[in-house]
Amino acid sequence: MTTISPENDQPAAVRLDLRRSGGFFDVLDTVEKALQTHLDRAAGVIKRRSMGYPSDRGTWVRIECRGLERLDGQGWGLEAANVLSGVPIPQWHAGFSWYDQGRRVMWRADETQLIDQAPISRSAAATGLPDSWWTEFDTAMDALAATHTTRLATPDLEPISAERVHAAIAKVYPGASAPIEQWTTAHADLNWANMTGPELWMLDWEDWGSAPRGLDAANLWFGSLTVAGLAERVLQHRRGDLDTPTGRTMRLFKCAELLIWADETEPLYGPAKHAAHHLLDGAAA
Repeated sequence: MTTISPENDQPAAVRLDLRRSGGFFDVLDTVEKALQTHLDRAAGVIKRRSMGYPSDRGTWVRIECRGLERLDGQGWGLEAANVLSGVPIPQWHAGFSWYDQGRRVMWRADETQLIDQAPISRSAAATGLPDSWWTEFDTAMDALAATHTTRLATPDLEPISAERVHAAIAKVYPGASAPIEQWTTAHADLNWANMTGPELWMLDWEDWGSAPRGLDAANLWFGSLTVAGLAERVLQHRRGDLDTPTGRTMRLFKCAELLIWADETEPLYGPAKHAAHHLLDGAAA
């Protein structure tokens, strides 16, 4: 890996939305030259923080953008995730990073195994997943949680902490009981778009690390609340995480994060409010 670091620069909170910031042809040129491959630019997948392209040698190249405030000593998630065992992660081949002085951001390109399974993408599509998928999912989640790491999870670009969780919940439900008693290893951005089916692969590992138990399952449960029966199925499979005191706190946290800013026009508002009240009633019982 080759890293070019800025000299005498202080981190600046520059965050590009790659979907809205225009072309990055110079970035793609740099990646192609460094990896000695050609990208199929017409087949790119552009997300807020990353771009992905198939290469001419049958691999996948993921390019991530980070503001300098993310240079936190943890390294790059996809490369670090190569140590995980028992978790369906695309095989990592090579990677490099560099400092973009003009944009004041860091770029990272990783070449990995090309996965031919489509992302599930929408929670509604998850209702048709076979039982075998859920078995693979449980096995992978258990293996991930059992992994020891010194990394700290950074969901939504911010390090997870008890203070962050309690502050979000207190904004909506002051005085609510929100114990955090257990920490495990989490993907930290687990949603339907970051998993494939009918064969399970877990994608986008830039945020993984230690987190309160149940963070991943709570995120998936929360994103499924608008689909009849799906949140209940997530709860059924991950009850060992979500029905612990910490897991219930993680569910309340995900609800509170949305309720801080949302109103009735947001589809998740009603289900989140109902779920949060149920969690609070259960805590009070």
